[in-house]
Amino acid sequence: MRDDKHCILIADDEKEIRDILNLLLKGEGYTVIQAENGRQAVELADETVDLYLLDVNMPEMTGFMAGSEIRAKYEEAPLIFLTAYSGESDKVMGFSVGADDYIVKPFSNMELLMRVKAILRRSGKGKQTRTEPEKPAANPNHLQLQDVVLDLESQSILRGGETINLTYTEFKILELLATHRKKIYSLDNIYLSIWEEEPVGDGAIMVHIKNIRKKLGDNSRSPKYIKTAWGKGYYVD
Repeated sequence: MRDDKHCILIADDEKEIRDILNLLLKGEGYTVIQAENGRQAVELADETVDLYLLDVNMPEMTGFMAGSEIRAKYEEAPLIFLTAYSGESDKVMGFSVGADDYIVKPFSNMELLMRVKAILRRSGKGKQTRTEPEKPAANPNHLQLQDVVLDLESQSILRGGETINLTYTEFKILELLATHRKKIYSLDNIYLSIWEEEPVGDGAIMVHIKNIRKKLGDNSRSPKYIKTAWGKGYYVD
């Protein structure tokens, strides 16, 4: 945070959009940094930024490319993409680079603020510290999944004292499955549970499951954590 306020970086090549977002977010007490294109967003990115709002179609560097570079440097920083397209392929592309949310233009001011607040509140601002895992029985905010501990309060994943960096959305999917052991969730059910809106297709969730497995070092053919119920969905033991 800068000046004890949540800092949000907005990147959009349309000055009118930037001005609207700037006024809207500052009116809610946020500190705002503005970028005119994807390249500038990458240059302005640093550890003090709590959330990135990136337009998808920008000159010099697209929002997807900028988000990918930002995610590579700051793994836990929440990303929200803004786009004029609502197709499944566009959302899958955004989620594949680590998006936490996807807002389609035109959007209402209230919708954007609600999503920004939800991401900041639940992601812990994307900043985690390494801590030794406590015994799950001693801490009601800890959820044990074999050798992995989900810290529900800090939204972090711990294994052997090391932090495994998941995005906010990846964490919520793993938390959903780990909280309801052996319950099979279809792709549509997972989407509805996380985003609370009608599913846009199977691709988005499959990308997230793939990313979670990769970060946990899981083998998709013989998974240790997230199991596949072929033709039905996913579950954990």
